[in-house]
Amino acid sequence: MDPRVSIGLPDPVGQAGATRVAAYDWPAIFDDLNGYGCAVMEKLLSEEECRQISALYQEEEHFRSHIHMARHGFGRGEYRYFKYPLPRLLGGLRTALYHRLAEIANEWNGRMGIEGWYPTEHAEFLRQCHDAGQTRPTPLLLQYVPGDFNCLHQDLYGDLAFPIQVAILLSEPGQDFTGGEFVLTEQRPRMQSRAEVVPLRQGDAVAFAVHNRPVQGTKGNYRVNLRHGVSRVRSGLRHTVGIIFHDAR
Repeated sequence: MDPRVSIGLPDPVGQAGATRVAAYDWPAIFDDLNGYGCAVMEKLLSEEECRQISALYQEEEHFRSHIHMARHGFGRGEYRYFKYPLPRLLGGLRTALYHRLAEIANEWNGRMGIEGWYPTEHAEFLRQCHDAGQTRPTPLLLQYVPGDFNCLHQDLYGDLAFPIQVAILLSEPGQDFTGGEFVLTEQRPRMQSRAEVVPLRQGDAVAFAVHNRPVQGTKGNYRVNLRHGVSRVRSGLRHTVGIIFHDAR
């Protein structure tokens, strides 16, 4: 069986993905993104879907490259970038999530005084990426074993970058692995940095700011700089899928 079918959506245009994404309380998600730089979407994927996506890691035909973090100073662990076409489930969710998140991305640009507007549809944004020479897909599947961790970083792959991305935990904490918490840090001007540790269960997704986000201060909006990473895995095997909405050079 073609694994893109086994974890696929029932229709090629991803209507099921749009329906699934639309079921969440988006005003509450926007409030959390504005307030904390991140928002959790519980049970975006089912347990079976998590297992099926994790199993793809061993099937090299789905990926364009394989990265060992220690070789690049990124931490310890490894990940693989998917190639096009993406598995239909992930491709459908990428399209549906972008459509929702573009609204707050445009609001953030306005508040930070950044010129530019993100189109409503993901296909149009990808056309902009490809016209700018960013043609390589960025969704990725990460694998951690005991002792692995991911240093704080920002996933910027070119001049065009969507300001929010999504990570979905595919393994169950306390059962499949221990440790390995998702960590977000926020550098504020002339203030100490703030850390956010995001508790996730299997199938939960976290949407978070990639680089900058606006914060309302007493004299108007100011920018804060964010980085994300994963703390040390203490035991077991941890898989995560990352959905990045811009493509790479």
